[in-house]
Amino acid sequence: MEFGYIERQQLVDPRHVYTYLPRWSIGLRPNLNLDYQVPHPDGVLGFGGNQDAILRMEMERSMSLFQIMGAEGLVPSLEEEMKRRNAIHKLKKIVREWVQTVAYHHALPERYLRFASGTILTYGSYGLGVHNSESDIDALCVGPCFATIEEDFFIVLRNILASRPEVSDIHCVKGAKVPLMRFKFEGISIDLPYARLKVISIPEDVDVFNPFFLKNIDDKSWKSLSGVRANRRILQLVPNVEIFQAVLRCVKLWAKKRGVYGNLLGFFGGVHLAVLSAFICQRHPTASLSALFFIFFKTFAFWPWPTPVILQDGVAWPFIPTDKVLWMPIQLPCSPYQFCHSNTVRSTFFIIKSELLRGHTLTKDILRPDFDWNILFEPYPYPRKYEKFVKIFLSASDKDELGDCVGCVKSRFRCLIIKLEELLGFCDPNPTEYVDVDASEPNLVFYWGLPPAMTDMINIGHVEVEFLKSTNNVYQGPTGKLKLSIVQADQLP
Repeated sequence: MEFGYIERQQLVDPRHVYTYLPRWSIGLRPNLNLDYQVPHPDGVLGFGGNQDAILRMEMERSMSLFQIMGAEGLVPSLEEEMKRRNAIHKLKKIVREWVQTVAYHHALPERYLRFASGTILTYGSYGLGVHNSESDIDALCVGPCFATIEEDFFIVLRNILASRPEVSDIHCVKGAKVPLMRFKFEGISIDLPYARLKVISIPEDVDVFNPFFLKNIDDKSWKSLSGVRANRRILQLVPNVEIFQAVLRCVKLWAKKRGVYGNLLGFFGGVHLAVLSAFICQRHPTASLSALFFIFFKTFAFWPWPTPVILQDGVAWPFIPTDKVLWMPIQLPCSPYQFCHSNTVRSTFFIIKSELLRGHTLTKDILRPDFDWNILFEPYPYPRKYEKFVKIFLSASDKDELGDCVGCVKSRFRCLIIKLEELLGFCDPNPTEYVDVDASEPNLVFYWGLPPAMTDMINIGHVEVEFLKSTNNVYQGPTGKLKLSIVQADQLP
């Protein structure tokens, strides 16, 4: 067994998978009082000997990580940073003008008109300061009580944005758990959900923890606000923001390279990795970048899931029951205390565990003279690991139509993964998006690894029909074309 850990392709036998199922998944409640001990910061790398030499090597390992970040383009240039700041500044101005327009159309009394305002709050990778030159911007539009999401946001604001020369490729994703508009602003991809507060005037940098602004808001607005609230609380709780940002950049790079990044596919999302990275930084405030990265794998490779990961914030944590099975519960660090939304299923849980164990195995000898970080960041070799794949081909007559339906289809991917699990026992949903250059219509293609033994027994046409039903239930616009097929590894791009 390579590296001494469970390779993800070894999980394709459902009997093997069930052998490792946690006891609580068959009806037992998880022991939430289990106090898992993370490694102590003293002697964190577990080596004795000359402490000066060890410290020097540890710093060299940290510098190597910074060099990898630079080589991978994980830190945007000053010019790219200014471009994003200018885009947000212009977007704020557009939102303020939009609020004034909506206030006028709603015939707001004259005395309120000049006070009516809205704003833009950033979150996600941009809000945490870990974006790169290719990252999109998660920007929350915060509007006043009279601006509705159905008409004023998705119709009036959308039309205003569509009329701007800076805006292109605008799509409304109304069926998502957090409804949003997705567009490009001066070439920068922006996801724009909406939160409606029960006030008329909203400060430019509104305090998202102030009960005054949060009173009686609707469920969709609360979900939209949770990303901003979680981001800001994380930055308040970590002892060193710059070190935390470096750790998170490295962890996200590892997750993307190894194919375990993408919440819609059942893997880690950005907020999951942010909380896990903050958890490590909070408990080891003086550790170096390389030491923290090592501790990340040492901690979570052996974490006793489903014990939740909880950031310490000095507030007692109440258990909030949920009907959904949480394979890897990670708590959002803001009240009311809820878990990060997760699409993890049995297959993706064991894939993540496998990659965490691999990371631990490769980093436990971090002070070895020939140690090389690049092995850790090697892309997962899908064509060498699986013989067969399910090909998910999504196309439409034009680019706009494809963009409109692709968000809906991706939001239902969990249903497809579960269906394939039921039929085959395992599925490895490769998050990489491909384009079939030989197809005449705009398209997007995914290839998911399958176990070889049972693929001949699957009726992929029936799976396709069932999946289309699930997407039609939440999407009313142009459906495009969806085609599922089984292909061999040598047919991958």
